[in-house]
Amino acid sequence: MKKLCMCCMEEHEIDVVEVKETNIFKGREVEYTAVYEYCSATDEFLLNEDMISYNDISMKNAYRSQSGLLTSEEIIDIREKYCITQKDLAVLLGWGEKTITRYEKHQVQDMAHDAVLRKISEDPEWFMELLENGKDKLSQGAFERAYDKVMEEYEIRQDSYLKKTIRAQYARYMSAIENYGNTKLNFDKIVDVVNYFVNSKEIVSLYKVKLMKLLWYADFLSFKRHGNSITGMVYVSQKMGALPICHKSIIDLKGINYEEVEFETGTGIKFLEAEKHNYVSLTKNDRNVLDTIINKFGKYTTNQIIEQMHKEAAYEETKINDIIDYKYADQLSIS
Repeated sequence: MKKLCMCCMEEHEIDVVEVKETNIFKGREVEYTAVYEYCSATDEFLLNEDMISYNDISMKNAYRSQSGLLTSEEIIDIREKYCITQKDLAVLLGWGEKTITRYEKHQVQDMAHDAVLRKISEDPEWFMELLENGKDKLSQGAFERAYDKVMEEYEIRQDSYLKKTIRAQYARYMSAIENYGNTKLNFDKIVDVVNYFVNSKEIVSLYKVKLMKLLWYADFLSFKRHGNSITGMVYVSQKMGALPICHKSIIDLKGINYEEVEFETGTGIKFLEAEKHNYVSLTKNDRNVLDTIINKFGKYTTNQIIEQMHKEAAYEETKINDIIDYKYADQLSIS
């Protein structure tokens, strides 16, 4: 598009070019990309109002990146992710109404405000609580739009929250190989092992109690054969046999499906066939171990596998509520 060039005072096509520039901002030398109009007739650069603003933000974003701060675009992305206005976010945080607007334009945020914005992005559960506590500061429509978005983010990250909780519980047992079978807790393998059992046509009536015993036998047999467990789970001795630490949370990992079934004596948890059939985390050795467990215990009832476990040296020599040491794998009744 032709326009009057203020350099040569002629009407012609104006090129827009990018130029690498260096400047000093807050005592730090920063390199950034600036844009200019270029007149080839006079070999001169010219700035319009929009370019002045763009170059200023570009310089400050370069400074932000070097200083480990969110860029203005990243702040915009965080706010838009939750479908909340600049003003509403600032009010919700107890900041000045124009604070977010300034951060998305020309003002560089301080470290404290940057940390809060990062937490909003990385921890939707925290932002959800912030929304609930500040509900009266927003209109009903604004609250509902933001809350719907934060719930979507929370559900996406729910599995990571669950894993974080499980890891925290396992941390105390990581000082001794005998506790976890010389394998770092592996959630992918836990899910794959459960589904390998669930999808096996040779296993009947797979409810929670039986599954927990199959997991224990699989990990201990793997340790016996190869010197490492499959999943890295830690097991504790209970009246009905071995149970992995966090067993209630583990079955809620993404990719594990079950339903609650009502019986006269209470509620049972029955595991359902999974869509996933490739089990990419499992090695050949892992599968061989699992196949051995399936061939041995697949047709066992829950009571039968409990009775078998009660005969294992690992169970007989471990007090109730104590961790079952993987050293007992050598005495396992199967090999």
